[in-house]
Formats: sequence, C-alpha cells, structure tokens
Amino acid sequence: MFHKDDLTFKIASDKKEFNQIHKLNYETFVEEIPQHKKNSSEFLIDKFHNQNTYIICLKKSELIGMIAVRANRPFSLDCKLKDLDKHIPKYKSACEIRLLSIKKDFRNRKVLSGLFTGLAGYCEESGYDLALISATTRELSLYKKLGFKEFGSLVGKNKALYQPMYLTFDSYNQFKKITNVLKINANEKINFLPGPATVSSEVEKAFKMQPVSHRSKQFLKDFNTTRKLLCKLSGSKNVEIFMGSGTLANDVVAAQISLVKGKGLILSNGHFGERLIDHANRFSLDFNEINFDWGKSFDYSEIERAVKKNHISWIWFVHCETSTGVLNDLEKIKVISKEHSLKLCVDCVSSIGTYPFNLESLYLASGVSGKALCSYPGVSFVFYNHELDKISKLPRYLDLSFYKHSNGVPFTISSNLVYALKKTLETINVDSVYKLNKKLMSVLREKLSKLNIEVLSPLDHSCESYLSLKPLTQLKSQTVGEELEEKGFFLNYRSEYLLDKNLIQIALLGQKKEQDIHNLFLAFKKIL
Repeated sequence: MFHKDDLTFKIASDKKEFNQIHKLNYETFVEEIPQHKKNSSEFLIDKFHNQNTYIICLKKSELIGMIAVRANRPFSLDCKLKDLDKHIPKYKSACEIRLLSIKKDFRNRKVLSGLFTGLAGYCEESGYDLALISATTRELSLYKKLGFKEFGSLVGKNKALYQPMYLTFDSYNQFKKITNVLKINANEKINFLPGPATVSSEVEKAFKMQPVSHRSKQFLKDFNTTRKLLCKLSGSKNVEIFMGSGTLANDVVAAQISLVKGKGLILSNGHFGERLIDHANRFSLDFNEINFDWGKSFDYSEIERAVKKNHISWIWFVHCETSTGVLNDLEKIKVISKEHSLKLCVDCVSSIGTYPFNLESLYLASGVSGKALCSYPGVSFVFYNHELDKISKLPRYLDLSFYKHSNGVPFTISSNLVYALKKTLETINVDSVYKLNKKLMSVLREKLSKLNIEVLSPLDHSCESYLSLKPLTQLKSQTVGEELEEKGFFLNYRSEYLLDKNLIQIALLGQKKEQDIHNLFLAFKKIL
C-alpha cells in the first residue's frame, strides 16, 4: 500500500472493494466498451476473478481505478490465439495483465501512474519475467512507452478490438526506469523549492521541544550560543536575531542605513535587487541605482565609475540573486568598497549556508534560517561589524541598537525556532554543502541541455544552489510546474515575478542526491 496526495493504492482485500470492482468492471466493459452483454444487476464478475490480484486506487473509500494480474494458464489470450507460446519469447514465469479501468472523472496521470507503480512492484516481487496484455487499440502508444511489444493479430469484436502485447524482463528495465520515478513520487515529495527547505530529523526534534521562557537563564545562554555560531559561520563580529522573514531583516538594514549620512548606490540584476530598491524607497533613502539585465552579472567598472561620480558613501546589493541564479561577486565589491571607504551592505538571505564567504569587513548583512541553513522559516538575522549607539529614533522592532543593548532579546522570541536554528548551525558544513551542490548542479545543467532547456544565468557567474530556466517554447511555466507537482517534484513557479516572466526556478537545498536530479530529468522529459 502507498499513498499519493489524497489517493490510496493497494491490493484489493475486502468484500466492499470487490463489489466496487465488479461495478467498475460493468461500467467499463459493458457500458463504455461493448465487450459483454448488459444485465439487471449492473455487476460484471470477471471469469478469472478468483485467480486475479487487483491493484486498486481509492479516493477515501471510493474505488476510482483498477488493474488486475494473474499467473494461471490458460490465459485469456490462450482462448483468442492458437499456439500462444509460439508468438512470445521464452520465459520462466509469466503473468497476464487485465482489466485496466479508471472512472471517467479520474482519468489522469496521477491515477494511471499509481496503478502501474503498484503493478510493477507486485510483478517484481512475484518474480515474473514475462507479462502479457490485451491492449485496447486506443492506448497502444501508452503501452509501447512502457516497453510492451506487439505480437499476433487483433483480437475481440469490431467495437472492442485489442492488440496482444508482451513485456519481457529486458524491456522491463525501461518500464522500471519510469516506475522508479512514479514510486518515489507516490511515496514522497521531492523538494526543489528555494524555501522552506526540508529539515533533518535532528532539527525537527529540536523544534518539537517544550517551549521555554525567553527570559529563562538556560534559554539566554543557548540564545547567545546561537549568535556565536552565526558569527562563526559568517565571519561577522556581531549578529542580532529577529522573529520574521528576510523582508524584516532587510527592513532593519534599511532602517540602519537611514542613519548614515550621504548618498548610497543600490545594484540590481533580478527581482530581489529590485526589492532592495523598494525597501530603500519606503525609508526615503537618498540613493542612485544601477539596474542590470536579469541573469547578467554586474559590470564592476560601471559600478566604480558611479561610485566616483556620485560621491557614494554606502552600497547595497544581493549576493545570490535567487530569481535568476546569479552569484554576484562579493569580493570584487569588497575591493571597491575598501578603496572608496564605503559602508557595504549585502543581502545574504539565499547565500548563507550554500557558499563559504566572510562578512568580516561588511557594514550590514541580512540572512534567514529557512533556506540553505535548512531550519524552519520564521527567524532572520542582521550581521554587523561596527559599534551601535543607543538611539530612540527608529521603530523598536527595527532598531538594531535596541536588540544589541537588550542582550539580543528585547521581546518575546520563539524558543522552538531558536533551538531548531541552533541545531542546524551545530551540524552544518558549508564546504561540504558547496562541493556537493557544485557537483549536482553540473549534472543538472548537463541533463537540462539534453532537453534543450536553457538556464538563465551563465555558468561563470552562477550560484551552485539555485538556477532559473529560460521560458520553455510554447509552454507556460505554470503548466509545467503543475504537471511536475503531480509527479511529486516541487519547483518554484508560483511567485508572481516568475509567472510574469514565465520562469521556473530549481533550488538544491538540503541533502539532494544525484538520483533526485535524474528523476527530475525523466519527469521533465516526459512532460516535454
């Protein structure tokens, strides 16, 4: 038995299920396909019913699909073709697949794939090395894709014609490649979203601890340990933790910049760079902006010219532009900032945890718990390397200094989220994450190129954990994304900016495997 969303796939086992099987059998092979005569009971009990094993699909307790398998000779094809064994390859153990039927309102890939997944598992466990089927002529292409081969002439009546077909152990390998994807998707969902990431059992366990007071002595000790772990990870001298998303962290950064004298420069080459400009406008900051095309890297010579020309005192940009997969060069902008004594501010929301870097010389940087750090969303933080004076000008919730001078906990904070973050910081190895994702991203790009799918960001300035696909010819990103979800693969396409530009985003957060990439490739291939 396995589940797929709200559907259950299992072997039929009780009277209620068998009664529904006879009813569906009648609806399909009497009313829809005139293979048998009508009767007043509107039940059709298959002549091999007692020998059949039925793999069924239930929606709650309602049977909506079935397929049967039996291994007893004579097969139904023995009665339709003389000398059946002369038409088929040699075998050790053969079975016959029959009675594929799905209610009209539920004829979709999810139900069909689940039935064949259950069938494949049962046949493999039973040791069959040959399977026979009488395939309706309306679905020959389906069976051919699964590896079945035609033999003999058509059987049945004029209005119910079938093509005899067989599946050998060798051609089953092709069938198994398909059903492996289906089996994974039937039992679990593969998360390629940029957040929230799949959390480990250790982090989950830490999150489920009984909540404790944010004023308790032990919590404050563990809270400060969490801050130290964040500083160790980033190379920053200081950090303050907030209850909220990366948007809150960037509002805190904008609030701090509002205290800085002089004009700033904001760089953008994607949606989240544009978001920084919006943050700045909402705080009425004095700044210039340079907008580069989505998917393009910064022109660092142009940045330096703008800094000199406009007497810039601070600069703000996104390190990893998640919307496009571009990794902007932090080190190059560090050099520019140092040469011109700029206060450097960076959005590290998507890069922290994926890429080894050092924030030691930065003025301000934002980050979150729920992306590459693979903890629960709801915690954000702002790193800084300068001293903070006590001030009362800013709103309390956005006042970095207020947090600093309240030992980091001026308000109620979720101990559950803090302990989950602490656990992930204790276990993460960014160098290992970077090496693994670099390898997986190379495999992913190679497989996408085989399907002629183009990536938005060129390889030489791309992040190893995120990429966005260029618009697929004649296909809507929403359509492709929804079909992938049906197969159990969850990619980002629902964000308004992605829908607007017809983009699909893939993120390699958490412990992804090469098999996950291969299965995603097969799913893309099938859809395209």
